[in-house]
Amino acid sequence: MRVLIIGCGYVGLPLGAELARRGHEVFGLRRSASALDELRAAGITPLAGDITQPGDFAWLPGNVDWVVNTVSSGKGGAAEYRAVYLEGTRHLIDWLAPQSLGKFIYTSSTSVYGQSDGSLVDESSATEPAGETSQVLVETERLLQGAARTRDFPAVILRVAGIYGPTRGHLFQQFLRGEARTAGDGSRLLNMIHLDDVVGSIIAALDHGRTGDVINVSDDEPVTQLEFFLWLSAKLGKPLPPSADEDAQRKRGLTNKRVSNARLKSAPGFTLKHPTFREGYTAEMSRLGLI
Repeated sequence: MRVLIIGCGYVGLPLGAELARRGHEVFGLRRSASALDELRAAGITPLAGDITQPGDFAWLPGNVDWVVNTVSSGKGGAAEYRAVYLEGTRHLIDWLAPQSLGKFIYTSSTSVYGQSDGSLVDESSATEPAGETSQVLVETERLLQGAARTRDFPAVILRVAGIYGPTRGHLFQQFLRGEARTAGDGSRLLNMIHLDDVVGSIIAALDHGRTGDVINVSDDEPVTQLEFFLWLSAKLGKPLPPSADEDAQRKRGLTNKRVSNARLKSAPGFTLKHPTFREGYTAEMSRLGLI
C-alpha cells in the first residue's frame, strides 16, 4: 500500500517505520523540513507541507491507498486547533474525496468527553466538552462523520487517551524532576495509553476499520492521580508529591471519567502490549535505567 502520514512526528514516525518494515510505501508529511534524515532512516519518504494551506496539496503524492492524520496543533489555543484540525481536515477531505482512497484514520482525543463525575464513557456517550480546543475536536469529528455519510469518505476516528512513552508522559516527567503535585485529594481519574499501543491501534484500524467507525484508544485501567503517584513512589523509592490547590490544577478544564476500551479490545488484529500503566511505565523505567 501507498501510505501518507500527516504530521509524521511522535506517533507518525514509529507508525511509518512499522508500516515500512511491513513492506508498505510510506510518505511522511511535516510542516517543516526538520528531521528529514530521521524519517529516511525509518524507511519513510519525507515531505514538507502544511494542510492549513490548500496550495501545498499540489506537491503531495496522489493515488495513495491509506492516509493517517496524526497532526499536532503544537499546543496552540482554539484558533490554532481550528486551523490545524478542523480546516486542515476539511482541506484533506476536499483533496482526497475524488481519489480512490481505501482508508482515512484520524487521531482525535478522549478530551471530547467532557464528563467530570467519574462516570464510564464509551463511544456512544455525549461529547459536550467545556474546553474550546476540545470543542474544535468534536467539530472535526462531525465533519468527518458527515463526509463518511454523504461522500462515502472512508474515515475511521480513533479517540486517543493521554499518550505516554519515550520522552512523553507529563506527570511522570514531573515526578522524576520532583515537580509533581497531587491535585486536591488526588481522586481525578487518568486515562492513558502507551505509544506502542497507539501505533498498534492505527495499524489495526488500517487493516480492519470500517467507514464511520469511532473507537476509544485507552488501556484497561483508568487510575486516579493519587493511585498513580503512590505506585510511582513505591516503584522508585521516592516521596509522594505534596498536595496543591485543586483549582490551580484546572486551567485546562480537566475532566474526570473512565474511558471504556471494550470496542478497541474486540477489534480484529489488536492486542494491548501494555494493558495498564504498570506494564507501560515499568518498560519506560527499564529503558531509562531507573529500575
